[in-house]
Amino acid sequence: MTPVLRFLRVTVHLSQIAVLAAAVFTAAGCAIPQVPSRTVYEDPVNFVRLELDANVLPEWPPGHFTHPARFSQEQVRRVLMGLTVQEHRTMVQRWIGDDSRRLPMFRDAEIMILVPQLVEALRLARENERVTYYLSQPQTSVKRTITSGGMYIRGTELHFILGNWQTLYGIPAYGMIYDRRYPMNPIISKGFDLFFDLDQALVTQTTSIWDGLLANTKDELVIDLAIVFPGQNI
Repeated sequence: MTPVLRFLRVTVHLSQIAVLAAAVFTAAGCAIPQVPSRTVYEDPVNFVRLELDANVLPEWPPGHFTHPARFSQEQVRRVLMGLTVQEHRTMVQRWIGDDSRRLPMFRDAEIMILVPQLVEALRLARENERVTYYLSQPQTSVKRTITSGGMYIRGTELHFILGNWQTLYGIPAYGMIYDRRYPMNPIISKGFDLFFDLDQALVTQTTSIWDGLLANTKDELVIDLAIVFPGQNI
């Protein structure tokens, strides 16, 4: 083999190695971090699972969730049926009377799926795990509407998060699919407020002016279950 041919052969090998290395580094850089989780229920379009909450520190017991928690199906159904969603309106819109109607957060069929699975998830949850839920309805082969979020118990208070509500999601032809991987995260800017039908059970939260401008003031409800279910074990 001539020196020229030997040089060209070595150059080709080095180029192939460089391309392979670049592909490996690119794939590593684009990998989607996986939230550690345990599946409680899953079917082709819905799931309920337990996710590790990195903000709950093992060395700080006051910050732990009150898990596991035992609730009856009737109690969980009562809470879900009392949750409503309203399209967000600014203060000026409310002042001139431009207010939208409150709608049930969950459809009857969704409540039938969620109730037994949330009861089981709360029973299995550890002190550093939150319960997440994901409900979807295929619209086409590449689009679906999703409702997703999470919840956890602290003391007698239920913290209920709605990440997405009947949101249309276009499944990408390639790349990262976030809606199933991160059910608590909104895939678009939130444009809704959350309500519960028993006002006296709601725990007031402090929010910033930025939350108000971005319609994020009521994306998490804190409900005192001792008021919702007086005289019952919570």
